[in-house]
Amino acid sequence: MTMSIMQISVFLENKSGALANLTSVLAENKVNLQAMNVAETSEFGIVRMIVEDVYNAANILKEEGYVCKLTPVVAITIGDTPGSLNDTISILNTAGIDVDYMYAFLGGRAKDTAHIILKVADNSAAEAALRTKGVELLTQEEAGEL
Repeated sequence: MTMSIMQISVFLENKSGALANLTSVLAENKVNLQAMNVAETSEFGIVRMIVEDVYNAANILKEEGYVCKLTPVVAITIGDTPGSLNDTISILNTAGIDVDYMYAFLGGRAKDTAHIILKVADNSAAEAALRTKGVELLTQEEAGEL
């Protein structure tokens, strides 16, 4: 059983005001962000985000002319303690699962937890390896409530 959640990736031209325009559209449409990561090159940027209502947000962005893509990712909760991330990455490494990229955020339901978004080639294998070691996986609904 896969618990992957959907991430929205938005492609932005790397120019002044592009990110402000994007966040303005999200704010005006009352899209609540749970997590966001911005990566850039000299010509463009990729904004990756987890939102409460992913399909509504993606439709809004497309209607506003943004190029966006939905990507299944794995969302987990780990302890906010030294070594917790290493333990998690070690589980994946031992299972032969490489992490393409990841981003993290603190808070949410419990003050002593961190939430990690992982992009891997095989979500089902990653989820099985993590579940076997007792790592808490998040559903789309749970991620939207953080």
